[in-house]
Formats: sequence, C-alpha cells, structure tokens
Amino acid sequence: METEQDATVVEALDRRLSAQVNQKRKTWPVRLMGAASEIGDQPQMRLLCAATIGIAVVGRDNRLLKTGIKMLSAHTLATWAKSGVKSVVNRTRPESGDDPAVRWGDSDAHEENSFPSGHSAGAVSVAEAFARNYPNHALAARTAAFVVAAVQVPRGTHYAGDVAAGVVIGFAAEKASEAALGRGLRSFVAARSRPWRPYEA
Repeated sequence: METEQDATVVEALDRRLSAQVNQKRKTWPVRLMGAASEIGDQPQMRLLCAATIGIAVVGRDNRLLKTGIKMLSAHTLATWAKSGVKSVVNRTRPESGDDPAVRWGDSDAHEENSFPSGHSAGAVSVAEAFARNYPNHALAARTAAFVVAAVQVPRGTHYAGDVAAGVVIGFAAEKASEAALGRGLRSFVAARSRPWRPYEA
C-alpha cells in the first residue's frame, strides 16, 4: 500500500489535514451527524427534488415548480460529473486504508472511490438551485449543504480534498444547469400560467 512518503506533497497535506478530525468518527456526535448527512446521497437527493416538483404541481406553485426542476437538473449534472471523475480516478477512502494517493484507475469498488465526494457535489448543486429562486432562504440551504459536505471528513468517508472537489463540481453543475435551462424553463412556466382557452373556429 502506498504511504504518505510515496504520496505527493498535496496528497500528504490532505491526509494530515483530514486526520486531525477523522479520528473522531466513532464518537456519537459524528455518527449522528453522519447519519443525518445521508440526505446528501443520490437516491435521497433525487427524492427531495421529485417531492419538490410534486408539491409544486399539486399546489399549482409555478415558482416552486421551476425551482424543483432546476434542483433536479443541477443534481443530474453534478451526478454525471462526479461519476465521470470516479470512473477514471481511484482513491482509497480514509476509513478503508491509510493511502491518500490519487491515481488513474477504473475501479468501481466503494472503498476506492473516495474522489470526489458525491454527497458534497449533490448537496451543493441542489442547495444552489434552491437558493437562486429563494434568496431569502439561501443561507439555510447553503448551511445545510455545507454541513452535509463537511461532516464527510470527520466521519472518515472522504479526505478534505475530496469534499472540496465535490463542492466545486456542485457549484459548476448548478451554473451549467441554470445556463441551459434558464430561458426555456421561464417560457414553459409562463405558458403553464396562462388560462386555457378552447380553440375557436
């Protein structure tokens, strides 16, 4: 197994930084926060997006509908991006071995897919999409995403560098989604808002 002596300076620094906090992963506060952070996992995030869209449709809330669609789109892009990186990069998770090296590889084993953090990418992308449409609640959304991302280090599932990469992916995915959806989604919501009139010959 590769040790810190074999790792690059950046990888070794990442390991030392992460080790300062992930020694606490067996304590009950970290376990509790870690369990709560599972909301950032892919199925839960997709369910949250779908629930937002469903509530908007039932309540005929066009603003919330637009937000839910943007959340789902941003999360989809973030998921594609982080999965693309994981498919060509291997890194052992802190909880699975003392090896901070990032290397080319195509392993699909959970233990070797530490980089980047999918929880961080997904949570940030969804939070940013929500914050864009509900700026009054932006602080709460971003704080929740930050907690989901940050707790991955003390719980030992990711190095700090994995989380940072996931956060960058999340931000970029939301920006790309907004650029792609923006005008088309506004037209769709506007058309949905117009009252229906039967065709008159």
